[in-house]
Amino acid sequence: MSVATAPARKTAGQSFSDWANAHRKWLFAAPAMIFVGILIIFPVAWTVYLSLTDASGSVRADSDFIGLENYLSVLTDTDRFWPAAGRTAYFTVTALAVEMVLGMCIALLLWRPFRGEKWVRVAILLPLVATPVAVGMMWRLIFDPNIGFANQMLGWVGIPPQPWLSGVESALPTTIFIDIWQWTPMIVLILLAGLTSLSEEPDEAARIDGANAWQRFWYVTLPLMMPTVIVAVLLRSIDALKTFDILYATKGKGGGSFNEVETLNIYAYGLSFDYNKYGLSSTVLILFFLIIVSIMFLLTRRRKGTP
Repeated sequence: MSVATAPARKTAGQSFSDWANAHRKWLFAAPAMIFVGILIIFPVAWTVYLSLTDASGSVRADSDFIGLENYLSVLTDTDRFWPAAGRTAYFTVTALAVEMVLGMCIALLLWRPFRGEKWVRVAILLPLVATPVAVGMMWRLIFDPNIGFANQMLGWVGIPPQPWLSGVESALPTTIFIDIWQWTPMIVLILLAGLTSLSEEPDEAARIDGANAWQRFWYVTLPLMMPTVIVAVLLRSIDALKTFDILYATKGKGGGSFNEVETLNIYAYGLSFDYNKYGLSSTVLILFFLIIVSIMFLLTRRRKGTP
C-alpha cells in the first residue's frame, strides 16, 4: 500500500525567486526609474520650496516662508509676467503651426522615391546638426541691419533695409523664423516615418473611386496620420515652449532692450541671474511647469482618443 506524499512547502528563497521571475521586467527597470525619479522630484520639490519663500541674493542665504505671496505677486504682474506669457504662447503656436504645415508638405514630397532623394534628405536635415546657440549667432550675423546678408539681398531687388532682430515689432517674428528654419526638419522626420508605415491599400481604393490628390490626402492619408501628427505636436510644442538658446543668443538679457522677445524662460532666467530673486524666479518656473504638464496631459488624452 503506497502512501501519498504531501507536496513540499516552498522555502522563502524559492517564493522570492518565483515572485522576482514574475515581476522581472519591473525589477530590471526599477534602478533606472528610481534614479530618474530622484532627478525629477528633488529639483521640482526644491523649486516649489523656494517659490514659497522670499529667497534672494543667494539660495543659501536666510529666507522667510511667505506662502503664496510670490504667486499673487507674479499673477498680478501685468508689466512683465503676462506679456512674457503672451509672447511664449505666440512664439509656440506660430512656430508650431508653420512647422507642422511645412513639415507635412516636405514629408509628402519625400514620401515617394525620386532621383537624388538621399541628397535632398541630407540637405533638409542639415539645420539639426548645429546647436541652437550656434544657429542663433549665425542668424544674428545674417540679420545684422548694417552688414547682414539679408539686407544686402533686399538691396539687390530694391527693397530698403529691414530692422529684423533690432526692431521692436519685427524681433519676435524673426526669432520665430529662425526656430522654424532649425526645427522643421524634426517634424519632417517624424511625419515621414508615419507616412512610410501607412498601408497603400486605402489610398489605392480612393484613387480607384476617382478621388483626386487633395481628397486622398484630406480624407484618407491625414486621418490615418493623426496619431503621428499628435506625437509630433506633443514633442515640438513642449520643446518650443521651453525655447531659450535661440532667444538669448540673438537678443541677450531680458529678450532685448524693450523685452521684445522676453518669454517665460527668459523672464525666469533674468529674475534668477540678473536680479537674484530666486523666490520669484522659482514661482515663474513652477507656473511654467504646470502649463507644460497641462499641455502634455491634454495632448496625451487627445492621442488616446479620450474626450
